[in-house]
Amino acid sequence: MADQRILITGSAGTVGSLMRPRLRRDGRILRLLDLCDQPAAAAGEAVELIRASVTDPAATAEACAGVDAVIHLGGHSRETSWEETLDVNINGTRTVLEAARAAGVPRVVLASSNHAVGFRRNDEAGEGGLPADSSARPDTFYGVSKAAIEALGSLYHSRFGMDVIAVRIGSCFPSPVVLGPRGLATWLSPDDGARLFEACLAAPSPGYRVIWGVSDNTRRIYSLAEAQALGYESRDNAETYADQITAPAPTGPAADHVGGPFVTAPLGQPNPL
Repeated sequence: MADQRILITGSAGTVGSLMRPRLRRDGRILRLLDLCDQPAAAAGEAVELIRASVTDPAATAEACAGVDAVIHLGGHSRETSWEETLDVNINGTRTVLEAARAAGVPRVVLASSNHAVGFRRNDEAGEGGLPADSSARPDTFYGVSKAAIEALGSLYHSRFGMDVIAVRIGSCFPSPVVLGPRGLATWLSPDDGARLFEACLAAPSPGYRVIWGVSDNTRRIYSLAEAQALGYESRDNAETYADQITAPAPTGPAADHVGGPFVTAPLGQPNPL
């Protein structure tokens, strides 16, 4: 049986670096694309390293050749200028989707964000949590870009039949402590992140889906039903770190909205986690 080959864009970033060892499997090759330097393959690690930008059509086309799926993490992960956001996050995602389409890649997993719906109020969450497909209410240029990539994913599914799953990631870090009190709701543990991506890769014929990427945190306000329907099972809970978080709870708009401090941070400038 031929090896499965998965392209991960933005593989040198925070999420990509956390996923690299966790998505390692016998019979799987990880093709890792990033503009930054990446560690060489460890003993027994089946990886192909590509140094390129997701904004480069030729390099992205070459990277998509012969792959079974794409996990698209590439792009700016924080607020930046509109020009940079448009070029890298939006145009870059279109470039990746077009390269995947041309190469016949059947499935793409897109890294969206809670900031696509950052101006949704926390109290909009019902008993099961805020639905994963709640319509966009972005809180920043960054949030706009995530809403745009979801729309692009929908387009490429509807036009070309590609399976596309947009994952609205809360906050994926080794622990939620760096995030302060908000992380107790938004955290996606690295191990749960790998479980979620594995579910996205394995689910039969998902079509187009939007799901939340969070762990089953005691304080979460996000629905896990959509991700669970794909086979995701969270095993972690940010609450185990609660006694390590000493920062004060947010107040005002940051406390009331899904986007937290992003809803009042200046547009086009680096902003809080």
